Amino acid sequence: MRSLSFWMLLGTFAVSLGHRHQDQKTGKCQEQDKQMPEMKKKTVHIKDPEKVEKIICGLIRGGASKLQIITDFDMTLTKFSYNGRRCPTCHNIIDNCKLITEECREKLHKLKEKYYAIEIDPHLTIAEKYPYMVEWYNKSHTLLVSQRLQKDKLAEAVRESDVMLKDGYEVFFEKLHESNIPVFIFSAGIGDILEEVIQQAGVYHSNVKVVSNFMDFDENGIMIGFKGDLIHVYNKNDSALKNTCYFNQLKNNSNIILLGDSLGDLSMADGVSNVEHILKIGFLNDKVEESLEKYMKSYDIVLVRDETLDVANALLKKIL
Repeated sequence: MRSLSFWMLLGTFAVSLGHRHQDQKTGKCQEQDKQMPEMKKKTVHIKDPEKVEKIICGLIRGGASKLQIITDFDMTLTKFSYNGRRCPTCHNIIDNCKLITEECREKLHKLKEKYYAIEIDPHLTIAEKYPYMVEWYNKSHTLLVSQRLQKDKLAEAVRESDVMLKDGYEVFFEKLHESNIPVFIFSAGIGDILEEVIQQAGVYHSNVKVVSNFMDFDENGIMIGFKGDLIHVYNKNDSALKNTCYFNQLKNNSNIILLGDSLGDLSMADGVSNVEHILKIGFLNDKVEESLEKYMKSYDIVLVRDETLDVANALLKKIL
């Protein structure tokens, strides 16, 4: 359910910092600026417009000094599809590259066919999916280790892939960098590939921190495993709690914009103890009809098959 009336309301308060003030009786921002046309796109779905209005109002009042970004990577900052073709995740970049054998590639693709269907099944609970995700990741990672991947070949694999960051990524990263807003990229993908993607795109700035599954290499640069505990799509809450030291350094950054594409991404901010306002934006890319209602109950704003960062950028423009 998309509410245009809400975005008309939003137009009454989303403006420059210089004109901000709050009505103490109603708690609403009383602003006077342009509407946000990005919010009226057909891809935008909102269940509770009044709740979202209050959250955005709080984010605007808090400004840059209180803001931090917590975001997933695959299919959230990167595109799900382009011209009708699926775009690769970090894992897929390796699966499809020339560094692995055809036999290994076939096995990886079979694993994806089996387990991806389980990951996005709207009729299964997260608890039911959880053991299958562990099984999938462990089997895939074991296959990758068997290929003795070379660290110095990963950049080439990324360059030759079809991975694409969402439209508007330059504005997104640059604006956050200019305002020194902490960006926490929390990914169940492969960290080495993720970092290479944003490095090659020229947006791996000093305000960006990546937590993901990082490869482990021997002294010759040959992959021998993965570092630390496994991160998969449905255990991000565990990893979030392990990163409380990072979040504790950002005690003043009590306003959060969270971006994800899975219901498992909703727990990415669990390590933040001092949340004042959090806006959860979810990208729904697959099984839309079956999953939309559940996503709308969980995310404040749901973006259906939206391959842009237009909504996030529009919000940043008002907040920063």
